[in-house]
Amino acid sequence: MAGEFVTLFALLVFGHALGDYPLQNDFMARGKNWNTPVPGVPWYHLLAAHSVIHGGLAGLVTGSVVIGMLETTMHFAVDSLKNRGITSIHSDQALHIACKFIWALLIVKNLV
Repeated sequence: MAGEFVTLFALLVFGHALGDYPLQNDFMARGKNWNTPVPGVPWYHLLAAHSVIHGGLAGLVTGSVVIGMLETTMHFAVDSLKNRGITSIHSDQALHIACKFIWALLIVKNLV
């Protein structure tokens, strides 16, 4: 079980890195923040799209639609905290990785 957890957690972190860096262009990175909006594009469209990308990656890695939906929701919430200035880039990333830890634990324990 420990090996399965470590593998799943590592793949989720890998998916997170993909979603936050190569799969997020400058347009999305700036526009998903209501403090740096893109004219004509609502910030929430871009933040939702970014969050869905993360949810899709987590769902693909885990094979769970529930995890995908949880990740989408939590990614939107955590990035919203950063938009409000409540978290920094460092605490934002730590919260995202903490979610991956929880998703891996939920899968390994057969709770979802």
